Amino acid sequence: MILLYWKVELTKPCNYNAVTSMNKEYSKFGVTIKITFAAIFAALVFIVTSQIPPIPIPATGGYFNVGEATIYVAALLFGPFVGSFSGGIGAMLADVYLGYVNFAPGTLIIKGIEGAIVGFLNIKLKKYIPNPTVRAIISVMVGGLEMVAGYFLYETLLAVLFPGLEIFAIAEIPLNIGQMLAGLIIAVPIMHAVLRIFPQLKNQI
Repeated sequence: MILLYWKVELTKPCNYNAVTSMNKEYSKFGVTIKITFAAIFAALVFIVTSQIPPIPIPATGGYFNVGEATIYVAALLFGPFVGSFSGGIGAMLADVYLGYVNFAPGTLIIKGIEGAIVGFLNIKLKKYIPNPTVRAIISVMVGGLEMVAGYFLYETLLAVLFPGLEIFAIAEIPLNIGQMLAGLIIAVPIMHAVLRIFPQLKNQI
């Protein structure tokens, strides 16, 4: 009789509502955590990009930096939202801070998309590529190539709209590829180190 009563109780709408409520609260908590990490990594992207001395590129008016690594770490560990937000906002603020205001609008879009691609692919490829290193490399390469192509197109647009800037967009392609590869080499070991310390993050990616 007790078991029968317990079974009936579990089927009541109030219990279902309680479970639904708990799931909603857990979901809200997850969103809060992601927003928090997005803000933290945006600050880290800004700091790494602007404070580790960037190397100016006279041919394009841009600069070489290692902030890419921070974007990749954010995306690989916490997914597309954190990667996109931290990449777009953090790198854009670094452009403004360093005086590269012409690049800020393009950076917001290009690096935002880059972070989203890396985070999205790293999650989606998990069912096909169990090796996290290979998965991370593929994700970063695809996202990084978007960055390379994005800046080439954006700088070409700037050269057309503002010929006085004397921008040669093609000159930055090899440097941006190098920036992507440097970011990859730095980000993957950091990703593994963090996952060893916090293995529960594996369930998030």
